This record gives sequence, C-alpha cells and structure tokens, in this order.
Amino acid sequence: MALEMRPVCERCGAALAADGEARICSYECTFCVSCADSMDGVCPNCAGELVARPRRIAGSS
Repeated sequence: MALEMRPVCERCGAALAADGEARICSYECTFCVSCADSMDGVCPNCAGELVARPRRIAGSS
C-alpha cells in the first residue's frame, strides 16, 4: 500500500509538492511545515505525532 501524497495542507490549504517538505501523522493527515510547527507537531485530528513526510522523486508513482 502506497503512502497517499496529499497535494495541500489540511489546515491552511497551501500547495504541497510531492518532492517538497510536509508533515504527516500515522493516518496520513497532511500539513505544511509551518502549520505543523504551530500545532507543536501534534495532529489536530487524531492527536498523533506529525513527522516529516518522505519525499517522492518526480516521475515516480
């Protein structure tokens, strides 16, 4: 099962490139770094830890 690379921050709506920085929880809730930092690295949906999302190389599926 592949990780869903969501294209926007769930909090502010900022665009997130597949090869750019983002933060995710274990349920794949996705946030930009700025929003994740302002939430102290805690997902507002599940209270899980927000960690760096792996980057996907352009052209990869």
